[in-house]
Amino acid sequence: MATETSLSVHVSRVIRASREDVFRAWTKPELIRKWSCPEDARVLDSQVDLTVGGRYRLAMRTSDGTEHTAFGVYREIDPPKRLVYTWDWEGDDHSVGETVVTVDFNELGDSTEVVIHHEPFPTVEARDGHAEGWTSCLLNLEKMFDAA
Repeated sequence: MATETSLSVHVSRVIRASREDVFRAWTKPELIRKWSCPEDARVLDSQVDLTVGGRYRLAMRTSDGTEHTAFGVYREIDPPKRLVYTWDWEGDDHSVGETVVTVDFNELGDSTEVVIHHEPFPTVEARDGHAEGWTSCLLNLEKMFDAA
């Protein structure tokens, strides 16, 4: 489910896996590579320094061959409950300026509700594109755990 208010995005999905496993999928490079891109793309590289102030980098290629690289800095790490980090895209043609992603991992028995709040976006188009991207990423995450 995705809802937008103002120039922020709020996306959530229930994943059939423990909160610890979902948090690990969000923070381990080898697991991030399996799901953290839209459905029409694949992750080329994932780098994570999972410390407050540590950097991450996520490079992906879409089915038409276009490459996009997201990067940022971790601001809050509270395993397995929450991650907060900055987000932007490399390159002047993709950059939206520094935005902030907050991910909450809510325990629901043997499942986990992942709640993403991402803001602020400079335009409605940027907001809508990220809402679509996050929704697709969460679907990939769900499929990854369903296949396990």
